[in-house]
Amino acid sequence: MERGLFVVTGIMASGKTTVGQLLAERFARGVHVHGDIFRRMIVTGREEMRPDASDEAMAQLRLRYRLAAAATDGYVEAGFSVVLQDVVIGPMLTELVEMIRSRPLHLVVLCPRPEVVAAREAARNKRGYVTWDVAGLDRILREETPRIGMWLDSSEQTPEETVEAIWQRAWTEAVIG
Repeated sequence: MERGLFVVTGIMASGKTTVGQLLAERFARGVHVHGDIFRRMIVTGREEMRPDASDEAMAQLRLRYRLAAAATDGYVEAGFSVVLQDVVIGPMLTELVEMIRSRPLHLVVLCPRPEVVAAREAARNKRGYVTWDVAGLDRILREETPRIGMWLDSSEQTPEETVEAIWQRAWTEAVIG
């Protein structure tokens, strides 16, 4: 495949950033869009996502997704293959997919077991689980997220094995539109 457009999602510490980078590197002209960068650009007035999210936090989340979708479309229109990765779970996943105009889009949902995510979180330098817990986010992922795209339990895979599984299967199993 010469060109591709992928959205890689899952809960925090599911491997999105590492997998997104490795996947983008497979393309001759690859871009890795980190959706979270748009959240971090807000230096004052940022409302963090919490289990009891305010209306403003939800508005900023939707803004983050719109900006990530626009950046993704811009890179695709310029001839790049793009991997957009972010935490997009629950009904918001459908919203993000609709925000991205470019097609075909390949959606990959990383869903390692919660105990694997907890171990990965404990082993990394940054802490994502401050106001959330692994079980709570995992419940939203598994119970409230639409079953679209390719769902991949990467619990027993290295990042390289996960990317290879995506490369082999996503062209047919993950296609949206």
